[in-house]
Amino acid sequence: MGNPRFGKSRKYVSVLSCVLLFAGLLAGCGGSNKNDSASPSASASPSVSASPSESASPSATESSKPQDKVTLSVLTDNSQDAVNVAKALMDAFHAKNPNITLEMETRPSGSEGDNFVKTRLSTGDMNDVFFYNSGSLMQALNPEQNILDVSNEPWQADVIDSFKQTVTMNGKLYGAPTNATMGGGWFYNKKIYANLGLTVPTTWADLTANNKKIKDAGITPIIGTYKDSWTSQLIMLADYYNVQAEDPTFAADYTANKAKYATTPAALRSFQKLQDTVGYMNKDYLAANLDSGIKMLAEGKGAHYPMLTFIIPTILQNNPESINDIGFFAQPGDNTDKNGLTVWMPSAAYIYKNSQHVDEAKKFLAFIASPEGMAAVGKVSQPTGPYVIKGAVIPDNVPQVVKDMLPYFDSGKTAPALEFVSPVKGPNLPQITVEVGSGHRKAVDAAAMYDKDVEKQAQQLGLAGW
Repeated sequence: MGNPRFGKSRKYVSVLSCVLLFAGLLAGCGGSNKNDSASPSASASPSVSASPSESASPSATESSKPQDKVTLSVLTDNSQDAVNVAKALMDAFHAKNPNITLEMETRPSGSEGDNFVKTRLSTGDMNDVFFYNSGSLMQALNPEQNILDVSNEPWQADVIDSFKQTVTMNGKLYGAPTNATMGGGWFYNKKIYANLGLTVPTTWADLTANNKKIKDAGITPIIGTYKDSWTSQLIMLADYYNVQAEDPTFAADYTANKAKYATTPAALRSFQKLQDTVGYMNKDYLAANLDSGIKMLAEGKGAHYPMLTFIIPTILQNNPESINDIGFFAQPGDNTDKNGLTVWMPSAAYIYKNSQHVDEAKKFLAFIASPEGMAAVGKVSQPTGPYVIKGAVIPDNVPQVVKDMLPYFDSGKTAPALEFVSPVKGPNLPQITVEVGSGHRKAVDAAAMYDKDVEKQAQQLGLAGW
């Protein structure tokens, strides 16, 4: 959609950039994955060497051997975090493979970056390795024609299955994860829970009961920040794990126009849960924005905030004294045994199918998809959730709220958000969810309206069945 992703100094600019990035991501059921928000116009940046200069790489007509001195070109988007991550991976890999030099090139983010990548692929001028979105945007790159199939690489055994879904097309795997995940669920204030004797809910009925007790105590049960309308989608979007648990083929059927939100009970339930929150939000929920919501949570003026875990760095920056008072749990379903987490997956590293240095590129992806690779990433990028590589450990200094997600990953109870496994999205979801959350539209009507909303986009994409 992760901001994903979420002060008035240079830090404020950094945080605001993240908020704008992920607000765009989520708009219209995510609009697209992480980098699908609007971003400042930028032309392709000149190449930046990420490791010591080496001799010129072999010509395109020469076949390289692993022991040869080779230069790999790596493309990433120009956001600071993406550049930091790419450089950390490239430096760490080069230190172990001094015969392979890696050169970084940056591109714009957002839709301009999407077009940049598509143009490079169509003209046959793509870098050896490129970092790009997982999920539906990857599928739009015609991977069978443009991206090297890495299904049979040994490192795939270390990638968790829920991520593999997001880089798979027609049964073939194409990418390696480049960073940590984000969770979509419920932040909660631990002090309020302790004072009222509440326990973390594992069913929707448990959560509703907690909300009633919190309201009776004179505290706002749910923080609403509908001035930033994209935040109204979180309850509906974070419910996808529960949809998949009840209807495992929903994503495929939805993409093929064989399933609808209004007529699929598990999917309709997502809108019904949002409807259940009416009357439990702060009085100014229509005027409150993301920043004020985070402040309410940190100061204990609201008990719950349905949100993405990208806000954790903002809490650490603006309310560091409160970070240990905040916890996180997955959006509950209706069955304790099926309680699990909806996850916003990281971008991936892909190998251009016509690269002249495939062996070296495969070696680089194997490093990325390793605990050592994720350790390099963790030194420059604060994780907002667990990694999707088995054995990769999040840094010890991450707050407990990040660690609260680990049990879902350890038990295999995670699912990618729908936008990562289906390209079908509607642009008007924020407006629809605002109406439901404010009590102006019933869930069943909203689901039918959203089913109608997605039709035009699905037809534009030329999807079969539409």
